[in-house]
Amino acid sequence: MKAKEFDRKFDTGEDITASLDLSKARRLKQEQKRVNVDFPIWMIQSLDKEAKRLGVPRQSLIKVLIAQHLEKTRT
Repeated sequence: MKAKEFDRKFDTGEDITASLDLSKARRLKQEQKRVNVDFPIWMIQSLDKEAKRLGVPRQSLIKVLIAQHLEKTRT
């Protein structure tokens, strides 16, 4: 498919995923790096309680809370 045809399909909202090689796709600034953080027991217990209430894993909750804080301090 030529670039003009690809652009036209994209601009009109047609599905272009069949024309993409998604095996090497990456989201910029989304690479992950593992870090270890030590939390006091009371904090782990509070995180676990909130994670259970929300029905999400502890790690997901920690990521969301940190992201919210960073967004808030950035603006």
